[in-house]
Amino acid sequence: MDREKLIAYSFYYGGEYDKIAKAIKNDEKIRPVKIDNALTMLDKDYPKVLFDLKRPPFVLYYKGNIDLLKEEAYAIVGSREPCQYALMATENLAKKNKDKVLVSGLAKGIDACGHRNALKTIGILGCGIDYIYPSCNKELILEVAKRGLVISEYPGLSKPYGYHFPFRNRLIAALSERVYIMQSKARSGTMTTVNEALELGKEIKVLPYDIFMKEGMQNNQLIYEGAQPILYEEIAF
Repeated sequence: MDREKLIAYSFYYGGEYDKIAKAIKNDEKIRPVKIDNALTMLDKDYPKVLFDLKRPPFVLYYKGNIDLLKEEAYAIVGSREPCQYALMATENLAKKNKDKVLVSGLAKGIDACGHRNALKTIGILGCGIDYIYPSCNKELILEVAKRGLVISEYPGLSKPYGYHFPFRNRLIAALSERVYIMQSKARSGTMTTVNEALELGKEIKVLPYDIFMKEGMQNNQLIYEGAQPILYEEIAF
């Protein structure tokens, strides 16, 4: 496979995995396109951990410090509408792990809290690398691109379709050695990340809740099923 052709397939098919795979299989003829901020699976700097995925991204588009992909990383994920307890724990966890890279999805809520409080961070988009979504996080997305790294397997202004986000979550799991669940629901993007991480053999750590807190029911259920709880020493100063 030719690197330039791989980028062209990705660009013209909007980063859609199945369409790119089909184009590769059929060796489709395609006009080349010049993109400087693209990392392909043929490049030496492509993260080897992504090859553990059943469907590793063919191309990653990026803004910021691409060398962060080489450092030890962990993920923080959780609700878009978190309770104050989850936000406080997320802030502390991000600040205590300043020597490591935090990976998350640049969504509002837990993701945003983690990115804001981490010294080093990678944000993964479920839309084009040049598309600001969600719009409420515009300043945060621009900030992470400047002081950290923003990546996406979708080029340019590709729109944020709903199915992109659970697919995006496999990258969060793959790039992280450990995944911290701060607040979850039984059916949520958080749980798709958990399932991806489990398939990859990653460690899952879950924030425990008071049994009377409705917001923590799913987190406590995960601990009951065998996930490791986040300990006091991991978030306390």
